[in-house]
Amino acid sequence: MEVRAVFLDRDGTIIEDVNYLNKIEDIKLLPYAKEGLTLLKNNGFKLVVVTNQSGIGRGYFSEEFVNKSHTIIDSMLGNIIDKFYFCPHTPYDNCLCRKPKTGMIDEAVKDLKIDITKSFVIGDKESDIELGLNAGITPILVETGYGKDVKNKTKAAKVFNNLYEVAKWICRKDFTE
Repeated sequence: MEVRAVFLDRDGTIIEDVNYLNKIEDIKLLPYAKEGLTLLKNNGFKLVVVTNQSGIGRGYFSEEFVNKSHTIIDSMLGNIIDKFYFCPHTPYDNCLCRKPKTGMIDEAVKDLKIDITKSFVIGDKESDIELGLNAGITPILVETGYGKDVKNKTKAAKVFNNLYEVAKWICRKDFTE
């Protein structure tokens, strides 16, 4: 059976981007994020969060904090995220996992047996779009977070207002092709 997935950026795509989230009380879902992710989940997609968390490498917060925040975000979403992956490195570490490099997606594809030809990458920054292009996965930009700032110069296949609008398009596309 083919496993379809949606790879999602976290900050600015699912939750409000507060620039180095380091307090649990600052976690706030973006409007329509839960509805969009629930629609995708109900239509058979694995939901995989891939997020750069250089605040770990910079000493702003710990891996334990990131894991705890992911547990809380998943709970706020109704426990529908299949897996969270994060890169703890700074841009200067030259690792293989920091977006737009594909290390997190490569790991998820192996762990969850994902068919990338039936999958999507969704994010609010051009690094998310480049991640999709580098991995050979259709990239989609959302105008939440930084998306409004880059929408006129993006390489994304499509641009949508929010996760719910993307989800409706993906699910319609899925049934018509």
